[in-house]
Amino acid sequence: MLSISDIKIGTAITHNGQPYIVIYAQHAKQGRGGANLKTKLKNLITGNNLEITYSGSDKAQEADLERAKANFLYKEGDSYNFMDNDSYEQFMLAKETIGDPADFLKEGVTVDVLIFEGRPVSVKLPTKVELLITETPPGVKGDTAGSAMKTATLETGKEIRVPLFINQGELIRVNTETEEYVERVS
Repeated sequence: MLSISDIKIGTAITHNGQPYIVIYAQHAKQGRGGANLKTKLKNLITGNNLEITYSGSDKAQEADLERAKANFLYKEGDSYNFMDNDSYEQFMLAKETIGDPADFLKEGVTVDVLIFEGRPVSVKLPTKVELLITETPPGVKGDTAGSAMKTATLETGKEIRVPLFINQGELIRVNTETEEYVERVS
């Protein structure tokens, strides 16, 4: 059992027999009252979100998830196809199940697979991935008032903000959790 101090973003718990992952957690303590934990949970099977507030003495059941490695093979409509690295079995997950990180999946990327009761329910991408810039306007010299950022389209079709010195055709490293530019890859 997990106490409220053990529940953090990324923790997998079971609620009403369903596996959930914590996508938001904020501790709050009012004056003389006990501590509360406001959480937003994502169902790993249906993709639905649920908000739960835990009081100081509440406990949560840790989800019994297995972890495995898999490679992303290809996208087919709104489904993403993967192959387990150990058993070589292929499986499909919907975009709603993967969520926003699906925008950073490129062929050949190795991901962590969460398995609940023998079936894959979610994947976790590496924190940083390398992607190619397919389209971005040229940086204008002297246009540095403010943060000096511009929009760039990645090889997966996702648009992010990058510094002005980044050009089309360059390889960059992107943080999949914050969806932000990290650095240029040499």
